[in-house]
Amino acid sequence: MSALAIHNSLTGTRTAFRPLHPGRVGMYVCGMTVYDYCHLGHARVLVVFDVVARYLRHLGFELTYVRNITDIDDKIIRRAAENGESIGALTERFIRAMDEDAAALGVLPPDHQPRATAHIADILAMIQTLIDKGYAYVGTSGDVLYDVSRFAPYGKLSRRRPEDLLAGARVEIDAGKDDPLDFVLWKPAKPGEPAWDSPWGPGRPGWHIECSAMATHCLGAHFDLHGGGMDLQFPHHENEIAQSEAATGEPFVETWMHVGFVQVGEEKMAKSLGNFTTIRAVLERYAGEVLRFFILGSHYRSPLVYTETTLDAAREGLDRLYLSLRGLPAVTTAATGSFAASFTDAMNDDFNTAKALAVLFEMAREINRLRETDPAQAAALGAGLRTLGGVLGLLQTPVEAYFQGAVTANGGLDAAAIDALIAARREARARRDWAEADRIRDELTQQGVVLEDGAAGTVWRRG
Repeated sequence: MSALAIHNSLTGTRTAFRPLHPGRVGMYVCGMTVYDYCHLGHARVLVVFDVVARYLRHLGFELTYVRNITDIDDKIIRRAAENGESIGALTERFIRAMDEDAAALGVLPPDHQPRATAHIADILAMIQTLIDKGYAYVGTSGDVLYDVSRFAPYGKLSRRRPEDLLAGARVEIDAGKDDPLDFVLWKPAKPGEPAWDSPWGPGRPGWHIECSAMATHCLGAHFDLHGGGMDLQFPHHENEIAQSEAATGEPFVETWMHVGFVQVGEEKMAKSLGNFTTIRAVLERYAGEVLRFFILGSHYRSPLVYTETTLDAAREGLDRLYLSLRGLPAVTTAATGSFAASFTDAMNDDFNTAKALAVLFEMAREINRLRETDPAQAAALGAGLRTLGGVLGLLQTPVEAYFQGAVTANGGLDAAAIDALIAARREARARRDWAEADRIRDELTQQGVVLEDGAAGTVWRRG
């Protein structure tokens, strides 16, 4: 059986994972800037690192998982002003919405979810250290800026030279900077904006310094894993490395993981492009577990193409797994056979969830093959399927609850109404009124409800 290997964005290679401290892992993931509802790009990051966390714990590691919240930012200030509400009211509302969306996707809460505004003291201390060490200066505009030229390895994450990074990069041109690549650590307050006292006057932190301060506060100067979306590699993560390593004098992170884009056609999904779909909009039509299954159907570093067709295919695939579990008796012992080793090899291959799902489908086929010839073994393998599925956060819903609770467009019939129609159909069949029984079946079919008649009676599922 293989050992866990992870693609490290810092080196561009896949290497065996060895935690800095035997048996213990620290992981920091850049979370949301809470000024709007989360979209599918956010969903992918949430689900991917939830699976990483689950799998590390499955391997027996003691994991500390930190996912931050950015609750002060230019976009937050603008949106609150547009809405005529306080910044606190805006951020609290969208933090609640983010937590609701994450729960609907089966994402477990991180161990720590620090907010930037709760770590101002840590931010100020790190900025002062950078000034004292000569890595930061106060610009003519009053901003405290990081001097990129002082950090020789700058660009090592994106593996480009600083002069190359200027080409096509989103670098703010500011006459107050010594160099266009220098970035803001502390911004002086503008009228009407929130501000905190500092040695450089009232102001607020820049985005990059927030994550460095929160990560080192929660996990120490040097930790194992740092993750986020591919779009954060430059400049955000590059700047995190520069300011953290300059401040502490230690390597910042051993392994960097970056999640590929969700694409709509040939473009990435992004709020800035106006082509985003929110998580809750998708959940109006698809169960959260279906969306999770869709995300895990591709390797986390590859593009994920979003269409209703791909989501429909994901729902059909998840249905097949649950159908293999339908009608199996409860057992106390789970069996996984050789499937467990194949599943582990897949996950050890840089968390290859697409390969891991293929193993689950092999198990489902074997369950269906054994269902008639060896029902006891089929049931034990079904329990094993649930066990391995649980490592991915899948297949934990009771089978009938999954099928009967699935989301349909425009609401559809609720379970009570469907049960009532099935009872009426049963009565019609008992009195041999086949026309009425067929009419009821047709009505249910039009509502997206599939009936399956068997020796034990009629069961149903959303189609």
